Order: sequence, then C-alpha cells, then structure tokens
Amino acid sequence: MNLIALGINHNSAAVEVRERVAFAPEQVGEALCDACDAGQLDEVVILSTCNRTEIYAMVPEGTAPADKAVQLIDWMANYHHLSAEQLRQSAYHFESGEALQHIVQVASGLDSMVLGEPQIFGQLKSAYAVSVEAGTVASEFSRLFPRVFSIAKRVRTDTAIGENPVSVAYAAVDLAGHIFSDLGKCHALLVGAGETIELVARHLIEAGVSRIVIANRTLGRARELAQQFGADAVLLSEIPEQLLDADIVITSTASQLPILGKGAVEEAIRVRKHRPVLMVDIAVPRDIEPQVGELRDVYLYSVDDLREIVDQNLRSRRSEARKADVIIAEAVEQYLQEMRSLGALDTVKEYRRFAEQLRDQELQRALRALARGEDPQQLLAQLARGITNKLIHAPTTGLKQASAEGRQDLLASARRLLGIEGPAEDASATAREDPAEEFEPPQPTVSPSRRTLQ
Repeated sequence: MNLIALGINHNSAAVEVRERVAFAPEQVGEALCDACDAGQLDEVVILSTCNRTEIYAMVPEGTAPADKAVQLIDWMANYHHLSAEQLRQSAYHFESGEALQHIVQVASGLDSMVLGEPQIFGQLKSAYAVSVEAGTVASEFSRLFPRVFSIAKRVRTDTAIGENPVSVAYAAVDLAGHIFSDLGKCHALLVGAGETIELVARHLIEAGVSRIVIANRTLGRARELAQQFGADAVLLSEIPEQLLDADIVITSTASQLPILGKGAVEEAIRVRKHRPVLMVDIAVPRDIEPQVGELRDVYLYSVDDLREIVDQNLRSRRSEARKADVIIAEAVEQYLQEMRSLGALDTVKEYRRFAEQLRDQELQRALRALARGEDPQQLLAQLARGITNKLIHAPTTGLKQASAEGRQDLLASARRLLGIEGPAEDASATAREDPAEEFEPPQPTVSPSRRTLQ
C-alpha cells in the first residue's frame, strides 16, 4: 500500500506557519485538483484545521513515496507563497502502515493538542467528503477512509479517551453538570469577556443552559460576545442584581482586586431563599473573595481546584490512550493483511478457472463413456483419479524442481499453501510414486508461472 501522510501540526510548526498554510474551505476543492495534477496522483485528501494541515495521498506504483512527499510539501509551499525550505523544516511525513496508523490516531484525537478531543473526527469526515465531491477519491481511499472512521469509532466506544474534560473552561461546565440535575433550568452569570469566558459560554450552550448573562467592564465587548450566544450583556456594576437569578457564576477577568465579596453574595443567597449557587473562579488574581466559600448553599471552586480535576482527567486520558494505541495497532495490521491478501485474488481466480477447465474436460470424457454403456462405477473412479492427477501435476513438478535446487524454504512454503501437516518428506521420492507422472495434462489458459509454486 503506497499511502503517504504529510503536513504540519501544533507540535512541528508555530502558529505563524500553521496559519499561512491553512486552506480556507472555499479553496480546498481547487487545491485538491491542483495537488493531483502537480503530483500526478489520482487520490488525495486535504485536512486543514487550526492546529494542522495534512495531505493524504496514494502514490503510483514504481514511485518513491519519500520523493512524492517532498514534492507535495514543495507544492504546498508554492501554493501558499512560502519558502519550500522553511516548510520542509516544519513538515513530517509517514509511509504505508505508519501513514495509516497516523491517520487513525488523528481521527481518534490521539494526535490533537487536547488529547482525545472529538471535533477532529468530524473535521476529517468533512475533508473526505469534500475530496469525494472533488473527484480525488478512487477505489483505494474509498476502502481506506471508511475503515479509518470505523476504527476511530471503536476507540471512542471501547475506551474513555474523550469522557473526562481536560480544559479549565470545560471542567467548569462539567462541574455544573454534577451539581445541578437539569442544566436546562439553570441561569448562568459569566464575569469577563475574554477567550476563556467565550469557551465557557460555548460549553454552557452545548450543555443546554437556558439563559446566560455576560458582565464586563466595557459593555461593547460584552455585547459583542453575548451576540454570538444569544446571551444578555451587562456592566460589572449590575452584578449584584444579576446574582439574584444566577445558579452558576463563572468569573475570569484581569482585575487585580476581587469583584465579588462575601457581603454581596450573602445578600443574594438570602433573597434567593438559599437556593444553591455554583461559583467557579478561573481568574488569577482571584475575582471572588475566598470567604464566599464559607457561606451555606454556595459551592466555590478556584482555578487550582479545576486544575486538579483537569490533571487527574488528563492522566486518565493518557491511560486510555495506551489502550487506544493497542486497538489501533491491531486494527491497522488487520487492514494491511486484508490489502495484502487482495494481491492473491488474480492468481486465485486464474487457478480456479484452470481447475474448472480440467474438471469439465474430465466430466465430458466420463459422460461420453457413460453414453457408450461403460461401467458407471468404474467411470466414477476414473473421473476422480483423472481430476486428482491433473490438479496435482503442476504442483508436483514445482516441488520436484524446488527439491532439486535445494530450496527448502520454498518446500516449507508449499506445504503451508497446500495445507499439508506433519514433517516434510523428500519431494523427489514422493514424486516417483505420483500417478500424475502417467499423463501429460492439457495446456491451461494461464501462464506456467501462475500454475507452479516457483
């Protein structure tokens, strides 16, 4: 299997390089065809995400995969107006089984910046679908990629690689899911409007939280972020009022002083009639006074608490990743064996046609003799003997020649192919007793090299 996988990712290249070689969605169709033309390839898939740009291709027989990988890297550099030498320094490539294993690891989230993240699976499926539409997928990729997706699904099913959150933002939302039985009935107050709060808002929406309010020092930024998620925007000065309805409070600002004090939270709890509140302070320095954690009906967690959860979950994912590696290695080897076995199909078909031709010849001969009134029992014995002798003639000839040449390795392989158990006997001695010596079989329609074991 002449498969190659090449590209760059978050481990091999800085973001400045990754963003320059990324393919915009509207570019991919054209780029696929251009890559096929430039590399004289029939099958190409391009995966482009924020953390990686990779090309997967089937290399024609007789072409060195490493040379083709370099050619595609140079094409990618030229396509994006980059220095080919600079891109080569950041790029990597895999061949054959290692390439397949890499693609499966990518699909399973094992090669992601966040170990086990699930989004990459959908991104790779989309990349494959775009390639199918562009006409850069043929027979080999149409077999390979469905198997890749099947193995990745098995990794998700048979391991817990993606079950435990390994980002602070996601851990905060996951924590809320453990405290409240129905997040769909919860209101959330987010304090701050930076990247972390944006991730928190995204996870809260995915978790089904019914209402989100974003409080920030500047209303413009709060509104800009709130618009993305259908949330409300308020100023920091309105936090005491918003606390009355907030079941979940998550803060992440750059303030040097606490924004929420014990007094304001205590008053809000009294008005709420002691309905519980989860408060998660992701900020450093802290946004919420530590004394707030002393209040009844308030569950306060700091960023250090979340990091302990994240570290524990990351250790768990790494343990599951080792299980995933075993699953992937076994599945990849099984696929490679299946592909190698396809190489025997033509030979098997030709040998079957040859055997059927001999069978039909002997059968017609027996039917003619039967029509002449000869003894049916004797004809059946002759039919069986004739078919047997003619089928074993070519292998017997090949075994004798292998023995004469001292090819014990070939004799051992022949025994495995023929299904012969027990210690090998001298092939030449066996051949002397072989009734196949008694006749010259008709010439088959296949070449001798197909018929013998040499």
